[in-house]
Amino acid sequence: MIIPRMTFLQLTAILLASFCAAQLSAQRALPSAPAVQLLMQTAQSPVVEQSASRSGSNPNLTIVEAEHIALQHNPNISVAHLLLLAQEQVTREARSSELPFAVADLTAVDAHDNSRLTAGALNNPIVYNRAAGGLTVHQLVTDFGRTHNLIRNAQSNARAQLETERATVQDITLAVDQAFYQTLTAQAVLKVARQTVATRQTTAEQIAALTQSKLRSTLDLSLAQVQVSQAQLLVLDAQDAEQTAMATLNALLGSSANQQYNLVDETPASPQLAPESTEDMVQLALHSRPDLAALSEREHAARQFASAEHDLMRPTVSALATAGGSPVRADQIQSAWYGAAGANIRIPVFNGFAFSARAKEADLRAQAAVEEVRNLQDTIARDVRTAVLNAQRAFQRISVSRQLFDQSNTALELAQARYKVGLSGIVDLTQAQLAQTEAEIGYTNARYAYQTALAEVRFQTGQ
Repeated sequence: MIIPRMTFLQLTAILLASFCAAQLSAQRALPSAPAVQLLMQTAQSPVVEQSASRSGSNPNLTIVEAEHIALQHNPNISVAHLLLLAQEQVTREARSSELPFAVADLTAVDAHDNSRLTAGALNNPIVYNRAAGGLTVHQLVTDFGRTHNLIRNAQSNARAQLETERATVQDITLAVDQAFYQTLTAQAVLKVARQTVATRQTTAEQIAALTQSKLRSTLDLSLAQVQVSQAQLLVLDAQDAEQTAMATLNALLGSSANQQYNLVDETPASPQLAPESTEDMVQLALHSRPDLAALSEREHAARQFASAEHDLMRPTVSALATAGGSPVRADQIQSAWYGAAGANIRIPVFNGFAFSARAKEADLRAQAAVEEVRNLQDTIARDVRTAVLNAQRAFQRISVSRQLFDQSNTALELAQARYKVGLSGIVDLTQAQLAQTEAEIGYTNARYAYQTALAEVRFQTGQ
């Protein structure tokens, strides 16, 4: 056996150790700082829930604070951001094809003397005893645009995922606004219901006193008690609606606890005017909606992938270099080291029309993506027009509901006065009470429905 010097083997070992250290360092550096911060926030969210539930208090909550909490703790936001980080790694994967590819090999063979591989291949090489190490480097020279188009495809998909994350933020913001105003509405209705119970209870007590004095009939007392029972049922319904709305709000805030909040009503006494120009809103939405931008980026990605599939029919040029040494080897291996370099051109000839079918499939999917963008544009135009019309009607309902509420208050005062002096019966009084309660609830609903409609307009226009 020949015992060569170990200089080349030591050099190979050093190169191999450096390569492994670089790979390990790259793997550890994969999670970016935003990803780490996001995971820390996600891990801390249960602690926030526990502290809120243990406090036992009902903290104040504005709509801006609710939106901020939801964007920090809602799991849909975390999912969208993590998918964005994953898509960015796809871009790195596509770009890796342009970088050198190095492989280190360590081989030790103990073979039977004078044996050959005689089965499983067309050749039958001799197998020698040896212990060797080497490094092989492969570099893509050109594939005439395929890798470049795949990189552009991955970048477009990453931009699409970024827009999807923005769309998710807007979805959660709208849902929080709707839940917030729904909870405010339920709390306001509950307040009206409790006031109604108190008012009707007082009326029932007065009628009971008059009945005992033989000034009113028992029919009046029975109808008054019916009104009290109806008001109590209204309280129960309002309590159920308030608890349901609060549970929905907690879920959107990313909390599984049954946290109760004192919602701060910042609704202006004189609400802003509803938008008038529908077509301006449509154009704003077509330029600002993140879901449309995401779909447009995916359409670009589909066209770039189609170009990459067409490039499969083109040649691929690559370079290859290898070097290594055999410190322990059989006598037939005379050189202590080896080295070679070369180039290879791979030319597709025929593969059962697979490449042409893949290119056609990609073209059809790109055309479908174009139609999806056009379909979403039409849908956005319809939804924006509908949202603006709803906001305009909701704004008009505020003044009409306020007028009805004022008129019902006047009617109730007159009915009460006429009933006291005996000019009207209990039926007129109960009808006036019922109309006043419905009018107050209708005015409350109209105020918050308009704020919800404005939030819908902001969402539909991408603001």
